[in-house]
Order: sequence, then structure tokens, then C-alpha cells
Amino acid sequence: MSKSPSRGLTRRGLFRGIGTAGTAAALASCKAQPETEAPDQPQAAPSVEGAFGLEPAPLRFTLDGEVVETQAEARTTLLELLRLDLDATGPKLVCDRGACGACMVLVDGVARNSCMLLAHDVEGAEVTTVAGLSERGEGAELGALQAAFVEHDALQCGFCTSGMLISATALLRARKDGPAIEAADVREAIAGNLCRCGTYPHVVAAVLSVARGETVTTVPTQIIAVGETGKTSKSSGKAS
Repeated sequence: MSKSPSRGLTRRGLFRGIGTAGTAAALASCKAQPETEAPDQPQAAPSVEGAFGLEPAPLRFTLDGEVVETQAEARTTLLELLRLDLDATGPKLVCDRGACGACMVLVDGVARNSCMLLAHDVEGAEVTTVAGLSERGEGAELGALQAAFVEHDALQCGFCTSGMLISATALLRARKDGPAIEAADVREAIAGNLCRCGTYPHVVAAVLSVARGETVTTVPTQIIAVGETGKTSKSSGKAS
């Protein structure tokens, strides 16, 4: 029986040879690498407070006529500083979104929502809360606008009252030597102050009475300490 002729190099054999050669080359290159020193340990990251400026920083401004020197973090709002650190609770924390006006204060004469201002925004400024609209302390007289609010029954629950007074005060001061104030002017001035009790008509009447120079004669205007009785009002002559 004759032998089958040689078939020579096949395609399968070619690829098998290439694979074997490649494996041998790879194994030959895998020599032991010299030991290297361990990389340096990463440096400790700086504190979050230092990295992002959260450490309290000095702050100086005028609050209701008195110079205040305090410290506040960069993230602290003016409302938080006033209520939590300075015990100025006239501005109310209600919406905390600049939508209701209950936290309004005057900053250099302009009505601003203190929940939308950072404390450091008032550096060197003059800030007036509702407490600064009249003399303070027992026996002091209410401001004309405050007394008018009482006389015209312009407040109920009171949460919006301080903001209403601030907005109205800004209007009265801005138009002191200008054109006479009309009801439409008052409505525009208090447009950013929400009152869920619905006292808007009474607020307008109170502001207009002050704009016309009318004086309050039917309600007490003297401040007394909360909880005390037997005090006599200068205006009414009756015990409060």
C-alpha cells in the first residue's frame, strides 16, 4: 500500500505555531521585577471648615441704632443671625424662601427679606427690624405706624405684621417729600407680604392714615411689659 503524499503546512498549523511562539515570548519577558519602594502615604486632606470657609468670620454692622460686632459663618443667613445669635426675634421665620415677607428688615433703608441675605451681606450696613421703628423699653411710645396698625385692626395672628410694618415704613420714608401716597401705592408696597388672615384692607387704611398725618387717639400707645397689669396708657387713660 502506497503512502499518502505529504500535505505540507496547513492553515491550522500556521496559527498554532504563531500562538506557541507568542506564548513563549511572553513567558520569556516575565522576569522578576526589582522591588520598588512603597508610594508615599497621601497627605491628610484639609478640614472641611477650612477648605470651604465655614469657620466664623468677624462681622460688624448697625442693628436698630446700636453697633453690633459678632462672628458668623459664611453660610449663615441674616435671619438666622438675628434670631438665633442676637435675640432679635421681630423678623419671623415662616417660609425661609423669600416668598412671604415675614422676615423683612430695612437694610440701609431698603426693605429686604432677611432669609435671602447672608449675614456677611450687611457688613457695615444699617439694619432696622420692627423693634427699631420706635423707642424701646417699658413706658416708651409706639411709633405712629405701629399705633395706626392697632387702631385700624391691621393685625390678627401677627406673623406677617413685622414685615408689613417694614414694607410700609420703607414706602413712607421714600415718599416723605414726594407725591401723596395713594391706596394703590400701599398695595404695591406690601405686595411681597402675605397675610393669611386677610387684613390687607386694614393695613392699607393704617398706612394711609399715617401718610395723611392723622394721630391715634382711640388705642393705648404706651409700651408695657408683657404679663404686667394695672399700667395706665397716656392715650386712653385706662388700665391696660
